Amino acid sequence: MGKSKVERVLCGSVGTNCYFLINTQTQETVIIDPADDAPMLSAKLKEKNLKPAAILLTHGHYDHIMAVEELRKEYGIPVIAHEEEKQILENPRGNLSTMIGMPFTVKADRFVKDEELLVTAGFSIRVLHTPGHTIGGCCYYLADENLLFSGDTLFWESVGRTDFPTGSMSALVRSIKEKLMVLPESTRVYPGHMGSTSIENEKQNNPFL
Repeated sequence: MGKSKVERVLCGSVGTNCYFLINTQTQETVIIDPADDAPMLSAKLKEKNLKPAAILLTHGHYDHIMAVEELRKEYGIPVIAHEEEKQILENPRGNLSTMIGMPFTVKADRFVKDEELLVTAGFSIRVLHTPGHTIGGCCYYLADENLLFSGDTLFWESVGRTDFPTGSMSALVRSIKEKLMVLPESTRVYPGHMGSTSIENEKQNNPFL
Protein backbone atom coordinates (compact mmCIF):
# COMPACT_ATOMS: atom_id res chain seq x y z
CA MET A 1 0.00 0.00 0.00
CA GLY A 2 1.07 3.55 -0.60
CA LYS A 3 0.77 6.48 1.75
CA SER A 4 -2.85 5.96 2.80
CA LYS A 5 -4.54 4.72 5.92
CA VAL A 6 -8.30 4.24 6.13
CA GLU A 7 -10.15 4.52 9.42
CA ARG A 8 -13.83 3.62 9.67
CA VAL A 9 -16.15 5.33 12.16
CA LEU A 10 -19.57 3.75 12.58
CA CYS A 11 -22.26 6.44 12.89
CA GLY A 12 -25.95 6.85 13.49
CA SER A 13 -28.98 4.65 13.99
CA VAL A 14 -28.66 2.76 10.71
CA GLY A 15 -24.96 1.93 11.05
CA THR A 16 -23.46 4.18 8.39
CA ASN A 17 -19.73 4.08 7.70
CA CYS A 18 -17.86 7.38 7.79
CA TYR A 19 -14.28 7.06 6.59
CA PHE A 20 -11.14 9.04 7.28
CA LEU A 21 -8.76 8.69 4.33
CA ILE A 22 -5.47 9.68 5.94
CA ASN A 23 -2.24 10.68 4.23
CA THR A 24 0.25 9.03 6.58
CA GLN A 25 3.03 11.39 5.49
CA THR A 26 1.20 14.65 6.28
CA GLN A 27 -1.85 13.65 8.41
CA GLU A 28 -4.02 15.46 5.87
CA THR A 29 -7.37 13.71 5.83
CA VAL A 30 -10.33 13.38 3.49
CA ILE A 31 -13.63 12.78 5.30
CA ILE A 32 -15.95 10.54 3.29
CA ASP A 33 -19.68 10.58 4.15
CA PRO A 34 -19.73 12.29 7.58
CA ALA A 35 -22.85 10.47 8.61
CA ASP A 36 -23.81 11.72 12.04
CA ASP A 37 -22.50 13.07 15.36
CA ALA A 38 -20.14 15.86 14.29
CA PRO A 39 -18.77 16.35 17.86
CA MET A 40 -17.72 12.69 18.01
CA LEU A 41 -16.10 12.81 14.57
CA SER A 42 -14.31 16.04 15.43
CA ALA A 43 -13.05 14.56 18.70
CA LYS A 44 -11.60 11.58 16.81
CA LEU A 45 -9.90 13.88 14.30
CA LYS A 46 -8.33 15.92 17.08
CA GLU A 47 -7.32 12.87 19.09
CA LYS A 48 -5.30 11.58 16.11
CA ASN A 49 -3.98 15.05 15.13
CA LEU A 50 -5.58 14.76 11.71
CA LYS A 51 -5.91 17.72 9.35
CA PRO A 52 -9.18 17.62 7.41
CA ALA A 53 -8.82 18.79 3.80
CA ALA A 54 -12.21 18.02 2.21
CA ILE A 55 -15.51 16.23 2.63
CA LEU A 56 -16.49 13.83 -0.15
CA LEU A 57 -20.09 12.62 -0.44
CA THR A 58 -20.91 9.38 -2.24
CA HIS A 59 -24.58 10.41 -2.31
CA GLY A 60 -27.07 12.65 -0.56
CA HIS A 61 -29.15 10.47 1.75
CA TYR A 62 -29.55 11.88 5.27
CA ASP A 63 -27.67 9.07 6.98
CA HIS A 64 -24.49 10.04 5.09
CA ILE A 65 -24.63 13.82 5.45
CA MET A 66 -25.93 14.80 8.90
CA ALA A 67 -22.56 15.99 10.22
CA VAL A 68 -21.61 17.91 7.06
CA GLU A 69 -22.55 21.44 8.12
CA GLU A 70 -20.83 21.37 11.51
CA LEU A 71 -17.61 19.88 10.13
CA ARG A 72 -17.53 22.23 7.14
CA LYS A 73 -17.92 25.19 9.48
CA GLU A 74 -15.40 23.98 12.05
CA TYR A 75 -12.63 23.15 9.60
CA GLY A 76 -13.40 25.50 6.70
CA ILE A 77 -13.22 22.67 4.17
CA PRO A 78 -15.13 22.15 0.91
CA VAL A 79 -17.98 19.67 0.48
CA ILE A 80 -17.78 17.79 -2.82
CA ALA A 81 -20.48 15.70 -4.55
CA HIS A 82 -21.41 14.56 -8.05
CA GLU A 83 -23.28 17.16 -10.10
CA GLU A 84 -26.33 14.92 -10.58
CA GLU A 85 -26.81 14.64 -6.80
CA LYS A 86 -27.65 18.33 -6.29
CA GLN A 87 -31.37 17.55 -6.53
CA ILE A 88 -31.11 14.95 -3.74
CA LEU A 89 -28.94 16.99 -1.38
CA GLU A 90 -31.14 20.07 -1.65
CA ASN A 91 -34.52 18.32 -1.29
CA PRO A 92 -35.61 16.96 2.13
CA ARG A 93 -37.84 14.35 0.47
CA GLY A 94 -35.07 13.32 -1.89
CA ASN A 95 -32.47 12.98 0.86
CA LEU A 96 -35.03 11.12 3.03
CA SER A 97 -34.62 13.43 6.03
CA THR A 98 -38.41 13.87 6.08
CA MET A 99 -38.64 10.15 6.93
CA ILE A 100 -36.99 10.79 10.30
CA GLY A 101 -38.97 13.97 10.98
CA MET A 102 -35.90 16.19 10.68
CA PRO A 103 -36.11 17.77 7.22
CA PHE A 104 -32.88 19.48 6.19
CA THR A 105 -30.75 20.14 3.13
CA VAL A 106 -27.07 20.38 2.28
CA LYS A 107 -25.42 22.48 -0.41
CA ALA A 108 -22.16 21.21 -1.84
CA ASP A 109 -19.32 23.68 -2.44
CA ARG A 110 -18.17 21.87 -5.54
CA PHE A 111 -19.87 19.51 -7.96
CA VAL A 112 -17.79 17.03 -9.94
CA LYS A 113 -18.31 15.03 -13.12
CA ASP A 114 -17.83 11.39 -14.03
CA GLU A 115 -14.14 10.50 -14.46
CA GLU A 116 -13.02 13.82 -12.96
CA LEU A 117 -9.74 13.62 -11.05
CA LEU A 118 -9.77 15.23 -7.62
CA VAL A 119 -6.45 16.12 -6.09
CA THR A 120 -6.71 16.67 -2.35
CA ALA A 121 -4.71 15.78 0.76
CA GLY A 122 -1.95 14.54 -1.54
CA PHE A 123 -4.20 11.93 -3.19
CA SER A 124 -5.44 11.58 -6.76
CA ILE A 125 -9.06 10.49 -6.49
CA ARG A 126 -11.09 9.48 -9.55
CA VAL A 127 -14.82 10.12 -9.51
CA LEU A 128 -16.91 7.24 -10.86
CA HIS A 129 -20.55 8.17 -11.45
CA THR A 130 -22.57 5.10 -10.45
CA PRO A 131 -26.29 5.94 -10.64
CA GLY A 132 -28.81 3.43 -9.35
CA HIS A 133 -29.10 3.90 -5.59
CA THR A 134 -29.57 7.59 -6.39
CA ILE A 135 -29.26 9.45 -9.67
CA GLY A 136 -26.02 11.17 -8.69
CA GLY A 137 -24.46 8.45 -6.57
CA CYS A 138 -20.75 8.04 -7.12
CA CYS A 139 -17.73 6.08 -5.97
CA TYR A 140 -14.22 7.38 -5.32
CA TYR A 141 -11.31 5.36 -6.68
CA LEU A 142 -7.65 5.75 -5.74
CA ALA A 143 -5.64 3.75 -8.25
CA ASP A 144 -2.33 4.51 -6.53
CA GLU A 145 -3.66 3.21 -3.21
CA ASN A 146 -5.78 0.34 -4.59
CA LEU A 147 -8.87 1.64 -2.77
CA LEU A 148 -12.49 2.24 -3.67
CA PHE A 149 -15.11 4.01 -1.56
CA SER A 150 -18.36 2.62 -2.92
CA GLY A 151 -21.01 4.39 -0.83
CA ASP A 152 -24.36 2.61 -1.13
CA THR A 153 -23.65 1.37 -4.66
CA LEU A 154 -21.80 -1.83 -3.77
CA PHE A 155 -21.79 -3.68 -0.43
CA TRP A 156 -20.14 -6.86 0.80
CA GLU A 157 -21.91 -9.47 -1.36
CA SER A 158 -24.85 -7.14 -1.86
CA VAL A 159 -25.90 -3.88 -3.52
CA GLY A 160 -27.70 -0.70 -2.52
CA ARG A 161 -31.47 -0.31 -2.32
CA THR A 162 -33.18 1.11 -5.38
CA ASP A 163 -36.69 1.81 -4.02
CA PHE A 164 -35.95 5.41 -2.99
CA PRO A 165 -36.48 8.50 -5.20
CA THR A 166 -34.36 8.37 -8.42
CA GLY A 167 -33.34 4.75 -7.72
CA SER A 168 -33.11 2.11 -10.46
CA MET A 169 -31.98 -1.51 -10.11
CA SER A 170 -31.10 -1.82 -13.80
CA ALA A 171 -29.01 1.35 -13.61
CA LEU A 172 -27.33 0.17 -10.41
CA VAL A 173 -26.30 -3.22 -11.79
CA ARG A 174 -25.09 -1.57 -15.01
CA SER A 175 -23.05 0.95 -12.98
CA ILE A 176 -21.41 -1.77 -10.93
CA LYS A 177 -20.60 -3.99 -13.90
CA GLU A 178 -19.34 -1.19 -16.16
CA LYS A 179 -17.54 1.00 -13.61
CA LEU A 180 -16.51 -1.18 -10.67
CA MET A 181 -16.08 -4.77 -11.85
CA VAL A 182 -13.49 -3.57 -14.40
CA LEU A 183 -11.17 -2.35 -11.62
CA PRO A 184 -8.24 -4.55 -10.51
CA GLU A 185 -9.50 -7.54 -8.54
CA SER A 186 -7.22 -6.71 -5.63
CA THR A 187 -8.95 -3.33 -5.12
CA ARG A 188 -10.13 -2.97 -1.52
CA VAL A 189 -13.74 -1.77 -1.34
CA TYR A 190 -15.04 0.38 1.53
CA PRO A 191 -18.85 0.57 1.39
CA GLY A 192 -21.36 2.87 3.08
CA HIS A 193 -22.66 0.08 5.32
CA MET A 194 -21.28 -3.23 6.60
CA GLY A 195 -17.67 -4.37 6.33
CA SER A 196 -15.08 -3.96 3.61
CA THR A 197 -14.66 -6.33 0.69
CA SER A 198 -12.72 -6.59 -2.59
CA ILE A 199 -13.57 -6.47 -6.26
CA GLU A 200 -12.43 -10.10 -6.55
CA ASN A 201 -14.79 -11.23 -3.80
CA GLU A 202 -17.73 -9.40 -5.36
CA LYS A 203 -17.02 -10.86 -8.79
CA GLN A 204 -17.09 -14.34 -7.31
CA ASN A 205 -19.79 -14.09 -4.66
CA ASN A 206 -22.19 -11.19 -5.25
CA PRO A 207 -25.59 -12.73 -6.17
CA PHE A 208 -26.83 -9.49 -7.74
CA LEU A 209 -24.15 -9.37 -10.44
